[in-house]
Amino acid sequence: MATTPPRMLLSSPVDVLAAVPYLIGFHPADSLVVLGLTGSRPHSEARLTLRWDLPLASDALDRFVPILFKEDITHVIVLGYGAGPLVTPAVDQVRSLAQGSDIAVAEALRADGGRYWSYTCAATTCCPPEGTPYDVASSQVPALATLHGMVALPDRAALEGSLEPAEGAAREGMREATKSAIDDMIGRFRTCRDADAFARDLVAEGIARVHTAVETYTAGGRLDDAGAARLGMVLSIVRVRDEAWTSMAADGLRAHLALWHDLVRRVEPRFLPPVASLLGMAAWHHGDCALADMALSRALAADPGYSMAVLLTHALSHMLPPDRLSERMPRPADLDQAMGPPHMSWLLPLLDLIDVQAGDYAAELAFTTAPEEAAASSDRDPPDAAAVPSPPDRDGAAP
Repeated sequence: MATTPPRMLLSSPVDVLAAVPYLIGFHPADSLVVLGLTGSRPHSEARLTLRWDLPLASDALDRFVPILFKEDITHVIVLGYGAGPLVTPAVDQVRSLAQGSDIAVAEALRADGGRYWSYTCAATTCCPPEGTPYDVASSQVPALATLHGMVALPDRAALEGSLEPAEGAAREGMREATKSAIDDMIGRFRTCRDADAFARDLVAEGIARVHTAVETYTAGGRLDDAGAARLGMVLSIVRVRDEAWTSMAADGLRAHLALWHDLVRRVEPRFLPPVASLLGMAAWHHGDCALADMALSRALAADPGYSMAVLLTHALSHMLPPDRLSERMPRPADLDQAMGPPHMSWLLPLLDLIDVQAGDYAAELAFTTAPEEAAASSDRDPPDAAAVPSPPDRDGAAP
C-alpha cells in the first residue's frame, strides 16, 4: 500500500511553525522556508515545501518562480528563521518575486527565540513590535505528525548524523557478515558450471531478497547482519537495484525509507552507492529532500560517477517533483523486457567489488559469449528515466 502524507489542518501561525520541522525533517535555524499552496483559501492545500540556508546565495532563487508555476501554486507562506538582519532581506526578495508573478503571499513570518513577527500585519494589537510568544506544544500538529510516523530532528546536523556509519560492535558484526557473504559468493562463482545460469539464479535471488527485506521492514522488523550484508552486496547488480527502485510506490515508502536508512549505516563502504541512492529516491518521494540530498551526497562521495545518484541529484537541483521522474519509470516487467534474460556480464560490477580476479575472469566469459551485453553490465538508469537537465547549485527542496 502506498504511503499517503497525513492531512494536517494549519489554522494559525503557530500551526504553521509547528508543522515546518516535520515537513523538512528537522528544526530549521538560519533558514528560509516557503510553503506553496493551491486552491482557494481558507481550504487550500500545501503542494510543496522549499528551504534554503541563510544568507541566500546569489542564484538561490533563480528557479523559485518556475517551480511555483510548474506546481500550479496560487499562494505561498514565507517563513524566515533567525535574526531580523539575516531574515528580512530574504523574505522581502521572495515576497517581491511571488507578487511580481501574481502569486499571493498569504503570510510572511520571522521566528526567533520563541517569538514570531509577521511581515504582512501592521496591527500592534495582534502583532506587537517585540514579537508574539508562541509554543508549538499548544498546537495539535506535532502529535498528529508523530502519530503518522513523521520525525523532526533537533537540527540539520542531527539529520546528517543519522546517516553516519555504525561503529563498535555493530560495525564489527557487519564486517564479519560481509566477509562471510563475499567468501560464499566467490565460492559459488568459482564452482559454477554455467556462468549465465549462475547469473540468472543470483538475480532471481537478489530480487527475492529485495521484496523480503521490504516485507520485513513493513512489519516493523529488521534484517540481521547476514541478511543486510547479502542484500547490500547483490544490490551492486543493476537489475536487482532497479527492482527496488521501480517498486517503491507499490511497496510503500515508509518501509523503503526504514530499510535503506538502516542499510546506509550498516553496509561496508564499497557497497554504499546503490543503497544510499535508493534512500535518496525514497526520501525524495516522501517529500524529505534534505534527507535525499544527504543520502545522494553519500553515494557520490563513495562513487562520483554513480549514475542513479547523478540523475537524482540533477532532479533535486532543478526542484523537480518526484512524480515527474516516477511517470517515466518502468515497471519490473518492463525492465525484464528491455534488458532481456540475465547474463554473466550483469555480475561484473559485483565481482569487481568482491574479487578482482573473479571479476577479470567473469569479464572474459562475458565478452567471449556475448560482448554486446557486457557494456550494459555497469551502473545505468532504468529505460526512459534520464530526461533530466544538468544541475545548478541548490540547497534543498521538498516537493
